[in-house]
Amino acid sequence: MTTQELLKINSQINEIIPENLKKEPSWLRLEDQIIWYDNKSGKNKKWYLWLKTFQISFASSIPVVSIFKLTFVTAILGALIAILEAIQHLNQFSMLWMEYRSTAEFLKHEKFSFLGKSGPYRDMNEKDSLCLLAERIEEHVSKEHANWVQCNKKNFKKEK
Repeated sequence: MTTQELLKINSQINEIIPENLKKEPSWLRLEDQIIWYDNKSGKNKKWYLWLKTFQISFASSIPVVSIFKLTFVTAILGALIAILEAIQHLNQFSMLWMEYRSTAEFLKHEKFSFLGKSGPYRDMNEKDSLCLLAERIEEHVSKEHANWVQCNKKNFKKEK
């Protein structure tokens, strides 16, 4: 699904959301976080796929170049593969893509559970539902942030 199609669906969803809800801090936070995680997931996915595409291209060209005994070119291609892998490892594009996508999908699930008054929001008044929504959003985002910090600490220790 393209970004334009997603924006169209999102605007259709926003039409059914009560106006008073759109001004609630919990709702604004939810929408903000969905957009942030969605965008970050997409950017990390693009970086990861581009890096891997170039690595595969360079790696598959090494046997062809070596037939012509162009050792200098072969060495450059090998070095480029190593550099691209190091960039991927340092930035963790693959891991961040998956984690951010997972968080974005969790937040979307919460949004629709809240709107549908299902799951933990069943049989709750609006005030209590908004309070629970805020707690669940912040709990999940805080866990995701803690995981990110922990992962970066591990990567930093490995580099030393």
